[in-house]
Amino acid sequence: MSYRHEHFYIGGTWVRPSTERLITPINPSTEEPLVSVPEAVEEDVDAAVRAARAAFDAPGGWATWEPGRRAEVVERFAAELDARAEAIATAVSSQNGMPIAVARQLEVGYPSSVLRYYADLARTTEFTKTRAGLLGGSVEVRNVPVGVVGAIVPWNYPQALSVFKIAPAMATGCTVVLKPSPEAVLDSFVMAEAAEAAGVPAGVLNIVPGGRDAGAHLVSHPGVDKVAFTGSTPAGRAIAEVCGRLLRPVTLELGGKSAGIVLDDAVLEPAVIGEDLVRATFTNNGQTCFLSTRILAPRSRYTEVVDLVTELARSLPVGDALDERTLVGPLVTAQQRERVAGYIAKGRAEGARVTTGGGRPVGLERGWFMEPTVFADVDNRSVLAQEEIFGPVLCVLPYNDVDDAVSMANDSDFGLGGTVWTADPERGAAVARRVRTGTIGVNRYLPDPVAPFGGVKASGLGRELGPEGMQAYLQPQSLYR
Repeated sequence: MSYRHEHFYIGGTWVRPSTERLITPINPSTEEPLVSVPEAVEEDVDAAVRAARAAFDAPGGWATWEPGRRAEVVERFAAELDARAEAIATAVSSQNGMPIAVARQLEVGYPSSVLRYYADLARTTEFTKTRAGLLGGSVEVRNVPVGVVGAIVPWNYPQALSVFKIAPAMATGCTVVLKPSPEAVLDSFVMAEAAEAAGVPAGVLNIVPGGRDAGAHLVSHPGVDKVAFTGSTPAGRAIAEVCGRLLRPVTLELGGKSAGIVLDDAVLEPAVIGEDLVRATFTNNGQTCFLSTRILAPRSRYTEVVDLVTELARSLPVGDALDERTLVGPLVTAQQRERVAGYIAKGRAEGARVTTGGGRPVGLERGWFMEPTVFADVDNRSVLAQEEIFGPVLCVLPYNDVDDAVSMANDSDFGLGGTVWTADPERGAAVARRVRTGTIGVNRYLPDPVAPFGGVKASGLGRELGPEGMQAYLQPQSLYR
């Protein structure tokens, strides 16, 4: 175990924790413990906030830097993350079960692309504008950094979801206290090493892994100016209540139960639709909030769609997350596997029909594995269709016509993602515009850094990514002259 794994990254240096409490993530493929690291308690969060506060408030501090100068630091940070690509991918896959091939795409190159995107925005954004006043004189409208950001991220995409917050915050002049999830902490130490190597100024980025108590303390801390959270809807509601009472800005990216609408003209051939459909429904073992886990199929082609989805699910290689051939790895914890198994049992009890999967894969007696599972004959008001399962489980529902499909897609407490599958992209886009959701794709789905990402209804508040994501870390100040 390296020296740094025994410390927290606070104020640009490695400091000893306040207690001897430890976090020991478990490899979900083997059920073996990984490296133990310190668990942050309130005193550690206090130290991190003090460091972030000092870096923000200091005369000549980070908030006062010229945007292009900040952009240079952000770009160096991206380069240092890229230099540690394999270490990051291996750490992520070893902790949360993400197939290593997926980790190399979504937890390495993607985050550094987001950092570079916001570095470019920092250089090109006009942060101050002057307007002619109606009452005489002029008004200078400045967009200034909001301050110290408390960022809380989950275990499923620890690097990407951290960067969704860090990149716009740093680009605008904010400082950050990041609290990773206890299930995925090892990669955060690699991130801290990258920040140190990149010369990120002391206190601009502070990382304190911890559990719910540490997160709650960070959310309510008087030294924090804004909270950015990704996680479950119940946790998001609790955070929103605290931030509402404190009148504290908050961005919440929460759960989803997205619909994938297959139109009657879709080409239902694995060679044509298979790869993109799998990516939109099973990515990261189903442990992804925006996946289209409700497949809506026209009654006239219902059997064809069920057969296609069943064939695709059955063909996915399941195995150790570090195996290059694996497309579906284990679930993150034993508790998560039991949760998913419970939903499968509920689906059967409700009368839905399992067409493939539903149990532990043959030959994988060790590890928290679940077969990719498909349900047919599902009612849209059932538990399977309405609640977020967060595992490799899909349900296929029939609809009568396009109006019925749109109505079913919108009949949900959530509104985060979604897809439309069709041979006519323009027709697909017309249908997509009718779905009440924050994001939606036609014949594909992957959040693009240039566009705002987030949800409506129980899927959250605010947006990340795009120029809109940067605005969440700015606040206007009007100067009358």
